[in-house]
Amino acid sequence: MAKYTTAGSTFTDLVLEIFRNNGLLLAAGERLSEPSGLTSARWQVLGVVDHEPTPVANVARTIGLTRQSVQQTADALEAEGLVEYQDNPHHRRAKLIALTTKGRERLREVEARQLAWANKVGGRVSVASLKTALGALQEVREALEQDVAVASEA
Repeated sequence: MAKYTTAGSTFTDLVLEIFRNNGLLLAAGERLSEPSGLTSARWQVLGVVDHEPTPVANVARTIGLTRQSVQQTADALEAEGLVEYQDNPHHRRAKLIALTTKGRERLREVEARQLAWANKVGGRVSVASLKTALGALQEVREALEQDVAVASEA
């Protein structure tokens, strides 16, 4: 029977810890966004299109979701008047999602809560530890991206 290497076992432990953290982060996102009448998913979409009007497919790639789920979220945001669709000069059918004034106001409310939360939670961990963790997670992401690239070539 095959056994984990030390690296494989440690990587598996890291993945499990990331899953636990992901659940906690998703719950925190819901708590931070709910007072503004948003969900974490809606907050993420608003955050991406805050920088510039963006097609649904680009938003999906940026936040790692399917195009269909982002389309549903964008449609709900449009129905609430938080985003609007604009013509895309680069593509006839792929409209751009753009923030409305109301959407930008809601986003800023959530960002203010997130800033206070990040300062509070981040203050409980040393900056050195946070930087080490960030670097490690970036390396893991790069390794995972390489794995996906190799798998898609096969």
